[in-house]
Amino acid sequence: MKNPLAHLMQQAQQMQENLKKAQEELAELQVRGESGGGLVKIAMTGKRQVLKVEIDDSLVKEDRDMLEDLVAAAVNDAVNKVAALKQEKLAGLTGGMELPAGFKLPF
Repeated sequence: MKNPLAHLMQQAQQMQENLKKAQEELAELQVRGESGGGLVKIAMTGKRQVLKVEIDDSLVKEDRDMLEDLVAAAVNDAVNKVAALKQEKLAGLTGGMELPAGFKLPF
């Protein structure tokens, strides 16, 4: 049987490679956040960079405070979608790795 520490190090290296690949894939993803029933739409990358803001013409004539609230809500919707995708993508990376009892990873 292999040295348990060497086996653990091998698993950690493989997990690190998988994490890097997953982070690169996440950076390439795009999500769309919406608010106001689709009146405000935000396109965002997996790095949480806003690419585009779409505002329905009907809102431009309306109350400025409401428009600002809807933009903020759409951005937050997109951020939450990125976070959910990240959690989903990274959840399986530690699968099968035999960590010592009480050992926790930094993410």
